[in-house]
Amino acid sequence: MNRKPHLDVEQSRRGFARSAGTAGLVMLGGLWVPTLAAEHKQQKSKTNGVAPDEAEELVTPPEDLMREHGVLDRVLLIYEAAMRKFDAKEDFDPAVITQSAQVIRDFIENYHEKSEEQHVFPRFEKANQMLDLVSVLLLQHQAGRRVTAMILQLAPDSLRDDDKRRELITSMRSFITMYRPHAAREDTDLFPKLQKVVSRNEYEAMAEDFENEEHRLFGEDGFEKMTDRVASLEQMIGIHDLAKFTPS
Repeated sequence: MNRKPHLDVEQSRRGFARSAGTAGLVMLGGLWVPTLAAEHKQQKSKTNGVAPDEAEELVTPPEDLMREHGVLDRVLLIYEAAMRKFDAKEDFDPAVITQSAQVIRDFIENYHEKSEEQHVFPRFEKANQMLDLVSVLLLQHQAGRRVTAMILQLAPDSLRDDDKRRELITSMRSFITMYRPHAAREDTDLFPKLQKVVSRNEYEAMAEDFENEEHRLFGEDGFEKMTDRVASLEQMIGIHDLAKFTPS
């Protein structure tokens, strides 16, 4: 008779422990602490509803924009290789220039820069920060589109027409001269400050917006498809072997 209350209490404690376990709690050192499942759930809520292992695959807005700059820079290397071939009077297919300019138009101007203009620049303007830089970057986007249109127009006849070839070289050189510092300023001055001018929800929503737009324009694995496209152009112009860039 004296043991029954003790048993009832013990059974109650065990029942509560089962309930706590279901809720994601265990007794440790006299304290109820989250189980691994509960921690996983908490981490999932911190990663916009995605499990931690899946969240590792998510790309933040600055990382997304910076790796797209990598695509841009690889096309600039193709432009430089084409100019070297022109200077050396080497025969090559000018279609590599046309197709490279199409990558710039499709991926950089119509996707990457549109993302900046719709999602990044307005946030800095609203926060009244980096206004002078944003103004210059926007003007350079517009100038870049004009130059790309010129490259697309001139490239097909560049081997046959000396005047068009000289104008094409001038256009490619001006494009490179503008976009190297343009991308560098964005990578080092603008993008690192983005998280400070938006809320956490806005920041996460931007990442999702970028991904959705990429999929809409280029399908699943759009970035990987674009890098494959650039790699084939590097093969055409002869700069695909990275080891060749190593000083002897």
